[in-house]
Amino acid sequence: MASMIIVRKAAISFGKEKVLKNIDLDVNEGEIFGLLGPSGSGKTTLVKMITGILEGDQGEIFIKDQKVPSLELMKSIGYMAQSDALYQELTAKENLEFIAAIYGLKRQERKKAIQEVLEIVDLTDHMDKVVRDFSGGMKRRLSLAASLMHKPDLLILDEPTVGIDPVLRQSIWSELRKLKNNGMTILVTTHVMDEAEKCDRLAMLRDGYIIACDTPEKLKENQKVDSLEEAFLAYGRNEK
Repeated sequence: MASMIIVRKAAISFGKEKVLKNIDLDVNEGEIFGLLGPSGSGKTTLVKMITGILEGDQGEIFIKDQKVPSLELMKSIGYMAQSDALYQELTAKENLEFIAAIYGLKRQERKKAIQEVLEIVDLTDHMDKVVRDFSGGMKRRLSLAASLMHKPDLLILDEPTVGIDPVLRQSIWSELRKLKNNGMTILVTTHVMDEAEKCDRLAMLRDGYIIACDTPEKLKENQKVDSLEEAFLAYGRNEK
């Protein structure tokens, strides 16, 4: 299977603190790949390195055989950060029109794309509402919509469903599976075990290291446990 993302020997420190250490990772085209770990394990730092926002101290990262960072690559990546990068004084629709303009979508394409992404995140009825009046969950959904505007080959989502109610979370995961079935590669960070179960494969991060990487079923099977939580704790103990 072809690789969408290849990370080799990546490491980064902030001051004296080593945040990521010797990371090797392969994400295949057309899979939902999860980065599972508690706060402070290095998940957000790793996705920022993959997108090219942060440059590591060592190692190499490739997306579709192109070395990161690359301006050209940004056109094929959708990125949803943990904090919502939205213009509070604009409406949902105006925010998406601004994103569409950045990616050079023509007027007709723009209108269609906005309609499609608003339907995915169930915000069509709120497109003319000013974003500062949105709830936290609505802002997360609009951020997801913005990351999908240009139909990226690779979608990177950092804790996408924080603050979103369980019913909508289920619906967003259902849409993610549809996107995956249409050929999109999705990299998602999470600390929620039931979301991790929905990924095709997972890398478990702890203290800046990848302590295990496989399908959710194999990770549990290898440790002879019934839950991912138990598997995570078992792999963590083995690392010590």
